[in-house]
Amino acid sequence: MLEERQVQCPYCGEIIDAQVDCSACSHNYIEDCPVCCCPIEYEAEIDADGRLCSLTAFRDDDG
Repeated sequence: MLEERQVQCPYCGEIIDAQVDCSACSHNYIEDCPVCCCPIEYEAEIDADGRLCSLTAFRDDDG
């Protein structure tokens, strides 16, 4: 099950649509920004019922 959320790119500041696979439980993944092509690291928190609780976007080079 995919759920869509809007997030702000931590590089260019644009608001983008992110698709999250809620069947994968809580997880981290990396996807390029469709505007500036920089790699965004996402942290998706999924509850026990398979609903997206939160989605946080980080710079991939934060560390």
